[in-house]
Amino acid sequence: MKKIILLLVLSIAIISCGGDTENTMTVTGTVKGLKKGALYLQKIEDSTLTIIDSLEIEGDGKFLFKTELESPEIFYLYLKKEDNNDLNDRITFFGEPGIISINTAWNTFDVNAEIEGSESHKKLEEYQQVMSKFNTKNLEIVQTAFDPEVQKDSLAMDSIQQLSDKNVLRGYLYALNFALNNKDSYIAPYIALTEVADANPKYLDSISNSLPENVANSKYGKALRTYLDELKSAK
Repeated sequence: MKKIILLLVLSIAIISCGGDTENTMTVTGTVKGLKKGALYLQKIEDSTLTIIDSLEIEGDGKFLFKTELESPEIFYLYLKKEDNNDLNDRITFFGEPGIISINTAWNTFDVNAEIEGSESHKKLEEYQQVMSKFNTKNLEIVQTAFDPEVQKDSLAMDSIQQLSDKNVLRGYLYALNFALNNKDSYIAPYIALTEVADANPKYLDSISNSLPENVANSKYGKALRTYLDELKSAK
């Protein structure tokens, strides 16, 4: 009887070791219309885009990836299609432990992807939606400078430059405030590093110092602190 109980305990332990943990990220979904192609899960490691896992798709376009995370970070879902077209082939998403679903179509792979299950990614989308407005506004301002009549008017050109500078500044301030107002999210140090790394170090330092322990010890939290230390040592 004791031997049977021991075997059961060992079996359960083996199964548990091979199962999901609290740090497991499961990425699942469907690429609608994809009959054949290769799908890759990627991330940046030591400044290099690295393949974490890959899958050959044939038939219904469904996929599933699992990987263990040290902390939430940016991942990429890359589709290698057999259509001789390199456009619309990579989806960027903020990965975190749990189940993340990504549903899209093969011909608009990165344009209309629906991503659910990641709170960090929701914050990223919220940030990107507002920043896209600043970017669109700046394009509209710059386009006015291509008018031949405007180019002849130095005052008008100066005015356009001032409008562009103010719009860019507003975008910077929004990014900094978004990071500070969302310090509990892993998005905060990511934005500081990738969007406003050239901002005044005192603002970046404020973001870093405001981070709770779990975010400060994440991949981007540590990278932000290292970056600030390098700036200080370079003075």
